[in-house]
Amino acid sequence: MKPVKVGICGLGTVGGGTFNVLTRNAKEIARRAGRDIIVSQVAMRHPNPDVTIGDVATTDDVQDVINNPDIDIVVELIGGYTVAKDVVMGAIANGKHVVTANKALIAVHGEEIFAAAEEKGVSVMYEAAVAGGIPIIKAVREGLAANRINCVAGIINGTGNFILTEMRDKGRDFADVLKEAQELGYAEADPTFDVEGIDAAHKLTILASIAYGIPLQFERCYTEGISKIAPEDVAYAEELGYRIKHLGVSRRTDAGIDLRVHPTMIPDSRPIANVDGVMNAVMVKGDAVGDTLYVGAGAGAGPTASAVVADIMDLARVLDVPASARVSHMAFDRIKDVNVLPIDEIRTCYYLRLQVQDKAGVLAKVTGILSERGINIEAIIQKEPADHANAQVILLTHLVTEKVMNDAIDAIEALDSTEGKVTRIRVEHLD
Repeated sequence: MKPVKVGICGLGTVGGGTFNVLTRNAKEIARRAGRDIIVSQVAMRHPNPDVTIGDVATTDDVQDVINNPDIDIVVELIGGYTVAKDVVMGAIANGKHVVTANKALIAVHGEEIFAAAEEKGVSVMYEAAVAGGIPIIKAVREGLAANRINCVAGIINGTGNFILTEMRDKGRDFADVLKEAQELGYAEADPTFDVEGIDAAHKLTILASIAYGIPLQFERCYTEGISKIAPEDVAYAEELGYRIKHLGVSRRTDAGIDLRVHPTMIPDSRPIANVDGVMNAVMVKGDAVGDTLYVGAGAGAGPTASAVVADIMDLARVLDVPASARVSHMAFDRIKDVNVLPIDEIRTCYYLRLQVQDKAGVLAKVTGILSERGINIEAIIQKEPADHANAQVILLTHLVTEKVMNDAIDAIEALDSTEGKVTRIRVEHLD
């Protein structure tokens, strides 16, 4: 059978890993794909010291790869929205299949890209865009195709998970651990995408779209970071039997679809609560299969390259198959009239921590505010001040709508006996 020729755009960490896997495991890959897969050309700005290019053709212009008539599959590993989009759209226009690890590009421009690909009869594969080496796209889109998916929840950013794990295990504060994460290469010099949840929101947008058949709607995903999580919150969560994770949560409800990324308290008995360090984990709940959990490395040269090469192999198997016979980009036709809930309409439980004056009747006022709004309390911890300072009150609530909780928090903060702002963390039992 005719070999498949691949052009790689970008030879950084993931591009280098992909090149190495394709060349190192060439014989095994050919046996599994049913034909040889050959790297025909590489576009790169700078050499990668971890890659021996050999006699493979190289260029510093991605257009050379896009316009190369011998190339069947263009692999976009540049990242970002601009050049990467030009590469993908240019490859599609030239009738080439595309493999990408670019979650931001798919989350924001996926609808346009997939429409162009369908018009040209080519495929765009993106397994590596979510959770690195975990084959979660294939699992949801194909392995769980018989299910009505009701919930997707995941630790889908390793940097945030590393920071929260260190804060829990060693009692360190956020800024201290973030600095170490940057020194170790887990976080960028500008860590905003990781610690503020933008990276996770890109990935959750993609997962929700293939889980429920809704359009990609990154702009409607609520995003909240972990920079305000204090060591005492981590400690109180442990005392209450919970762990704090930076979680992406999407749930099917009668009112619409949740789509949110934020710090979340999870019971420590849940398997996903015990996934630590830089590891990723995604929980998917289907009506037939029940709960499933997928755990693995969410980033890095090897794990991400594993997913990229798997996509290349999938394309190699169906290269000569009509487009109508291939797996749809987003699993099935999108349902465009499903409501994505704004954050103030979601229902969840809450952890509240507040500083109050240490005097009689204060706790009664706080619980009265909650009771007036129909908010039931599951647990209360009151930490007496050691030196006549303010007392700390920690509350866990039952299910309540976010807008009702916001109103209650405003009323609590308005009390003369309350000092400063109320810390609020959403609680998910994932059952």
